[in-house]
Amino acid sequence: MGTVYRMDFEQLRTFLEVSRLKSFSRAAEKLGVTQPAISAQIRSLENEAGARLFDRDGGKVTFTAAGRVFEPFAEHCLQVHSHIMVAIGELHRSPRGEISVSANEATSLYVLPTVFAQFKKQYTRVNLSIVRADRARSLEAVLNREVDFGVVSLPVKDARLLVDVIHKDELALVVPKTHPLAVRDQIKFAEILQYPLLLPKHGRQREQIDDIFRNHEVQPRIAMEVDSSELLKRLIGAGLGMGFLPRSNVRDDERAGLLKTIKVDGVRLNRELAVVFRKDKTLTRAAHAFLEIATGRARPMPVATIAKTRG
Repeated sequence: MGTVYRMDFEQLRTFLEVSRLKSFSRAAEKLGVTQPAISAQIRSLENEAGARLFDRDGGKVTFTAAGRVFEPFAEHCLQVHSHIMVAIGELHRSPRGEISVSANEATSLYVLPTVFAQFKKQYTRVNLSIVRADRARSLEAVLNREVDFGVVSLPVKDARLLVDVIHKDELALVVPKTHPLAVRDQIKFAEILQYPLLLPKHGRQREQIDDIFRNHEVQPRIAMEVDSSELLKRLIGAGLGMGFLPRSNVRDDERAGLLKTIKVDGVRLNRELAVVFRKDKTLTRAAHAFLEIATGRARPMPVATIAKTRG
């Protein structure tokens, strides 16, 4: 097996400095290294190129034909390298690039728009991408590094993730304006059993609702199970039954007189949404800025990010 040589940017810089100064000794002085080190770098570069790049006649250094061909490519490589370093540095100095967030339909429609609007107003050069997925899939996407952040309901118990609360509200019993209970502001729990109930098929909200009925040792009259909270809301509005939904999801509908939220004695279903991301994730300036806006709290730049910014 023959010797393997690896051309690197330091060798290219040395080559260009020798070609500019036409002297190994002056190039060594300019670069702050010894002349033998310069000679070794040029020799390694020539071995990699497979041709002599300089003619050395005493103290005079001139290009060979191969050296003249090589020079513009060396300059181009260093320019590209410089552009790459600047572009990467920009990710940390001036927020740009792209941030991807996974969240379920309701969160995408009723919680994140205000966060996104505020972020885009301040950071116009950052593209925001939202992936609609249920809670389990959002957590999976974060863990698999498919997205930068997930916004999911608590609790989240995974040692690989950092969790930061961004939104709090509660689940309320929601009925259409034509429902017999729509004239009431508060009811007893037993009254729920008298009417058809629409439920989400799965997810954290379904777990909370199931816990309520299990604790009361009763079974609800389930009219339908749906896999979309927005569809559930529309079915309630169409008079197919009542159901539990986050207050933030129905606030506008209640103001418009289309739906009514009702308190249930002894029932309080709190909901917390959190932004989650991997503990080992290196935050860019854009990602750090998104977290500050989403949480509404200033947070120190991670040490790793600061070091990269200075580098």
